[in-house]
Amino acid sequence: MPRTITRRAAGAIGLAAMLATGGLSAASAQGRPVKIGVLNDQTTVYSDYQGVGSVIAAQLALEDWQKRSPMKVEMVSADHQNVTDIGVSLSRRWFDQDGVDLIIDVPNSAISFGVANLAREKNKVFIGSGAGTSDLTGKLCSPNTVHWTYDTWAYGHGLPKALVRQGAKRWFFISADYAFGKDLEANAAAQVKADGGEVVGAVRHPLGNADYSSFLLQSQASGADVIGIANAGDDTSNVIKQAGEFGVTPKQRLAGLIVNVNHIASLGLPAMQDVYLMVPFYWDRDEGTRAFARRFMARHPRGNAPNDMQAGVYSGMMHFLKAVEALGGNASDGKAVVAKMKELPVDDPIFGPGRIREDGRNLHPMYIYKTKTPAESTGKWDSLTLVSTLPAEEAFRPLSEGGCPLVGK
Repeated sequence: MPRTITRRAAGAIGLAAMLATGGLSAASAQGRPVKIGVLNDQTTVYSDYQGVGSVIAAQLALEDWQKRSPMKVEMVSADHQNVTDIGVSLSRRWFDQDGVDLIIDVPNSAISFGVANLAREKNKVFIGSGAGTSDLTGKLCSPNTVHWTYDTWAYGHGLPKALVRQGAKRWFFISADYAFGKDLEANAAAQVKADGGEVVGAVRHPLGNADYSSFLLQSQASGADVIGIANAGDDTSNVIKQAGEFGVTPKQRLAGLIVNVNHIASLGLPAMQDVYLMVPFYWDRDEGTRAFARRFMARHPRGNAPNDMQAGVYSGMMHFLKAVEALGGNASDGKAVVAKMKELPVDDPIFGPGRIREDGRNLHPMYIYKTKTPAESTGKWDSLTLVSTLPAEEAFRPLSEGGCPLVGK
């Protein structure tokens, strides 16, 4: 197993890992191996948040699988560069020509929609870990898709609910101007209003924006208690960094709807004071998460700790492989694999016990954290203090409200 990863251009597909350990049976041994593709951004604004880290998480999953099962598995990875045509083209090639059974990760909602549609058309499997839009388990749900780590409904509702109840009632949103950001803002705004708060303004920016000065001036002038940051990746980091430069905090609280340990490590705790966030995974939560993090950090070229989306790649892959094994090693019928994934209980050291609902939503708890002060921290990645826990059934959208056509069938 290689110890370093090189970034690839959009059209290049890198072989990240290959396991050939014999078959579950004579038929399985003679047949083709199960093949998994990790598709994400490895060169642009999301590269630090999925990218090489998701590939490493997948490698760790395959290594752990090799220890427990003789089922043959191969893995490839590719960079979609946040370009929809590139992501969909790569996925089609993987499914049609390269024998890929599962595509996993896929940040960027437009690309995730394309991959989900292809997986349904080709009867393959798609697991969204980096994907955010809650439409994947709503009106666009599919019998071939599982949404593993988070979604815009959960992030949009959970953190605003907690902060409004603390008295932060007036909100201003800075949001990414595409499906993901709009969906995240809409969910957060709905929760703010439902709890008696008020949305006093909102602005939207293009993906990869560099200058947020005009947006932050508007947020300051609005008199909002909270600035809701409804974007992701480097866009989130840039908003938070420039908010500090403009003196936005501590006059206004920052609510990072998609913030994780990468943002904090990049900007440093002094720039991230009084920031609240909600995540399903934090590397230092318990001994199981710490054990995974130690392996991940030893493999990562910069020694990074894993974030929730990277951890979701590990967990989602392991559950997929368990389902395929239960089907005798046959991954050719994607709908059957996803049905088996829903049937089997989810239980691993990363996300703990859970289950996959009939709309494809993986249910697990969510955790609300606050950033530590520099004095409280013992190192670069020691950045969060637990505030509260949302049980799985509260963290995600009720099944009856999603509009998934699969529900009740």
